[in-house]
Amino acid sequence: MSGFLAGLCVAVLPLLAAGFWLGRRTARPERLGGLGTPVEHATFQTLHTASLAAPPLRAGLTEETARKAARRLRSLLGTDALCLTDRETVLAWDGAGEHHREEVFQRLAGPLETGRGEAFRLTCDAPDCPLRWAVVAPLTVDDRVHGALVACAPRESAVLVRAAGEVARWVSVQLELADLDRSRTRLIEAEIKALRAQISPHFIFNSLAVIASFVRTDPERARELLLEFADFTRYSFRRHGDFTTLADELHAIDHYLALVRARFGDRLTVTLQIAPEVLPVALPFLCLQPLVENAVKHGLEGTTDQRHIGITAQDAGAEALVVIEDDGAGMDPELLRRILAGEISPSGGIGLSNVDDRLRQVYGDDHGLVIETAPGAGMKITIRLPKYQPGVHSAGRLPRP
Repeated sequence: MSGFLAGLCVAVLPLLAAGFWLGRRTARPERLGGLGTPVEHATFQTLHTASLAAPPLRAGLTEETARKAARRLRSLLGTDALCLTDRETVLAWDGAGEHHREEVFQRLAGPLETGRGEAFRLTCDAPDCPLRWAVVAPLTVDDRVHGALVACAPRESAVLVRAAGEVARWVSVQLELADLDRSRTRLIEAEIKALRAQISPHFIFNSLAVIASFVRTDPERARELLLEFADFTRYSFRRHGDFTTLADELHAIDHYLALVRARFGDRLTVTLQIAPEVLPVALPFLCLQPLVENAVKHGLEGTTDQRHIGITAQDAGAEALVVIEDDGAGMDPELLRRILAGEISPSGGIGLSNVDDRLRQVYGDDHGLVIETAPGAGMKITIRLPKYQPGVHSAGRLPRP
């Protein structure tokens, strides 16, 4: 968070400088209503206006938030017109000369591509339009240009160029904080879902029912299954460490599959191909088991056909490559996209979207789930786990009681 605060300070101080400039240019020489000198009054006014513009921007850059913020930002700069854009369109225009919207956006290709601001002359034949110059200042978050702030004025001004750039930096900080808020929200939601749904209640009920069915006919088998159930639930409900090893996760999956095979019998076959060198690799706790549970749910439930689940873990240089594949019912790719995007929630279990979110949070967006599926074609899920990642350390296997 210190980096964001530092960025915020860097952005606010130039705003104060702009406030002092505006105070010298626009305020009366006499003291103003107990607020001190004209420069002090301009400073207070600058801070107040910035505080009013910040809340909408902390919700991200949309048409609604841009519309709410644009008027405050125009007041902050004292320009005749101001607009906010994303990479696709003008989101909001405040002030005179709105007929310049299309012309302005057409001139943004360079700044949106390079991230560098520029100024250009506006072409206008309207006698009552005061706008003749526009200053473009890109809005950048994490080195990526999200849009632009464009200030329009009657004449070219080096001071406006500098002021627009500093205000754009301040807006960028607000958008960066908005991204941080969304990331924290997604992480918290993912953790809560994981804690609440570590074990499917449906799976617990079915496992206990299977164990009960063997109590009289095969007590030894019932005892073995009860131990499998105890080991699996103990691992799933563990309370220490955010990460585990691939060996421990696969060990828990083995317990899970033992209970599933007891229920479905010969209808389920499982093959495992695990390279020993990847077993110590650390990964987010309870990350693979939900994917295997998903394969069972969509492969076996609701059908009497035989199904196969394959689990492989291979050494791929700096990464471990894990693949979970089934020949079940598969899924519509568009439905899958909506689930991963969080637009709809799957029923039961931790779900694919939760695992995808956690992988992206830990390793970055390029390490999310790679899923190949289609209706009737089964599902293949590929996961790339870096062998060495800062902050990713396993707590190790829990001792048996």
